[in-house]
Amino acid sequence: MELIMKYIVYILFLCPLFGISQMDVAPTEIDSLYREDQFYIGLTYNLVGNKPVGFSQNGFSLGFNMGFVRDMPINKKRNLALGIGLGYATNSFNQNILITKTASGSYNYSTLNDAQSFSKNKFSNQLIEVPIEFRWRTSTATTYSFWRIYTGLRIGYVFYNTVKYKGDQGEFKHINVSDFNEFQYGLTLSVGYNTWNLHLNYSLNSIFNDQAEIDGKPIDMNTIKLGLIFFIL
Repeated sequence: MELIMKYIVYILFLCPLFGISQMDVAPTEIDSLYREDQFYIGLTYNLVGNKPVGFSQNGFSLGFNMGFVRDMPINKKRNLALGIGLGYATNSFNQNILITKTASGSYNYSTLNDAQSFSKNKFSNQLIEVPIEFRWRTSTATTYSFWRIYTGLRIGYVFYNTVKYKGDQGEFKHINVSDFNEFQYGLTLSVGYNTWNLHLNYSLNSIFNDQAEIDGKPIDMNTIKLGLIFFIL
């Protein structure tokens, strides 16, 4: 996964240099029914909200997402549109919640303290996502560098998750832990000009379901993702 993320970073920063974003080159024929920004690729730094007592993040917790959004203009100027699409996302969270599996197949949760040494403790997931957006932009049929504000909802299905630990208590990996919520949904906002666009994704539900508890209290953490998103015609 670390190697994959490195290649993703290279791709994201090379994209603007080679102009895979929209360019200011007028087409030979003006398309009065043009659409905008139907492919996207993004990189985020993953934070969490509603932290339990003693929780902390360590290292870099990264996310990657890409997909296709069908752009559907709703006015004559075509600067307002609705978008609905399909995408893929992967996220990792380096933090100090230890997740161990019992003999009965259930999971225990505890918070690692400073006296407990570990070199790796993270959980990660992979999702199929459905973005739904309301889109405003200053584009025209012949201008491809423009301001944009896209806001909406993103619904994700977690089809794969992992937990990895390496430290004083040994080394182990859990796959598809049942205590993670299968569905994630949240609000999104993308704002920017031309190639560079800031992106925010604020999850409205918890990473874990009601089975995940620390000291009898539910782990009600949610995801907050901040980063960059690149759009391609």
